[in-house]
Amino acid sequence: MHFNRRQFFRTATGALAFASATGMLKRAGIAAEEPIRVGNILDKTGGLNIYSLKQIAAVAMTIDEINAAGGLLGRPVELLFYDSQSDNQFNSQYATQALVKDKVNVIHAGITSSSREVMRPLVDKFKGLLFYNSLYEGGVCDRRHVSTGMVPAQQLEALIPYVMGEHGAKRGYILAADYNYGHITSKWMQKIIRDNGGEDLAVEFFPLDVTNFEPAIARIQAAKPDVVWSALVGGAHIAFYRQFEAAIGKKNMVLASTTYGVGLEQLQLSPDEGDGILLATSFVDDLQTDAAKSFVSKLQAYTGDNTYVGEYGEYGARGIGIWAEAVRQAGDPSPDAVIAALAKGGVKVEGAGGLYSVDGKTQHTTMDIHIVRGNKNAGFDILKSFSQQPPKDTQLVCDLEANPNDTTQYEVKI
Repeated sequence: MHFNRRQFFRTATGALAFASATGMLKRAGIAAEEPIRVGNILDKTGGLNIYSLKQIAAVAMTIDEINAAGGLLGRPVELLFYDSQSDNQFNSQYATQALVKDKVNVIHAGITSSSREVMRPLVDKFKGLLFYNSLYEGGVCDRRHVSTGMVPAQQLEALIPYVMGEHGAKRGYILAADYNYGHITSKWMQKIIRDNGGEDLAVEFFPLDVTNFEPAIARIQAAKPDVVWSALVGGAHIAFYRQFEAAIGKKNMVLASTTYGVGLEQLQLSPDEGDGILLATSFVDDLQTDAAKSFVSKLQAYTGDNTYVGEYGEYGARGIGIWAEAVRQAGDPSPDAVIAALAKGGVKVEGAGGLYSVDGKTQHTTMDIHIVRGNKNAGFDILKSFSQQPPKDTQLVCDLEANPNDTTQYEVKI
């Protein structure tokens, strides 16, 4: 389902009666100018919407803030929202519609890597620009693709040595979602575990609709690892955390994840089920900074929803903020002009999670990373922070300055 901006406000949040968009643009003095059009393709409905709902709202809020401040280049920013319904056929359909029919200047789209890989060839074909505001397995080298989320060199190279060192957890058992994110991320896990002197006992993959993990838990109990590494994804896979706590318990075995919390899973689990799960993240509401506190309070006020915002909500504001700064530096919102500005390597913004800098050679983002632990209050305790971590994995294989026509996704070899 596609929404124009007015329909979006009626349907996407449903919590507040928002002020008239037309009135806001008139107050900013930009209503008569030709709008810069932003397409936002995310899962408002479907099994993956646990990652999208806060991000949808954060994208809308950030665009409203831009318009209230006078727009971009003296022009209003128009948001067109498309509900991809956790179905990659809709990602394909709406990416084509946004680029060809609706003539958007940029698409902010995709949660899963499979959705990204459906859209990326279309963005290349129609000479558009895709901002992928999601953590992922890394390695995409494509000048029409911008990654604003964590990659393994940022997330796993912080998390795995920490868990192995602090908990003596040398022997690991890996569970992952059965699509490209899970398959490539599990390879990174194996590599980093081995590089740090550990052992990966087994790797298991699970389709996104699986809810029964009891057979896998029985195999874990038989293998007796020190730590279980989870790269599970989506609403169905939340069942694993419940079943793990009931059968084994984090007091008896370490549980660490690349994805826990980004879909606000902690709000659906009991205090005991969520307490003690370890992860590495670039944003949690619990960061004790003015920028983090301000962002959380603004989004909660905007939606009328005081629940946890989380990393994927913040990704929406991050992506729009980085794109808007690139537009300002380019002086032109067209995809090629923005790509040229990004290539110079000077696009930086201060966001809720700190400084975000786009690397011009890879169009991936440097950011702060935090090791956190779930607590009984459905939040996270900050254990250790790493300042300004670059996307080293993708930098090793991607150089868009030397190879501007590269569209490869490079994979780790183990």
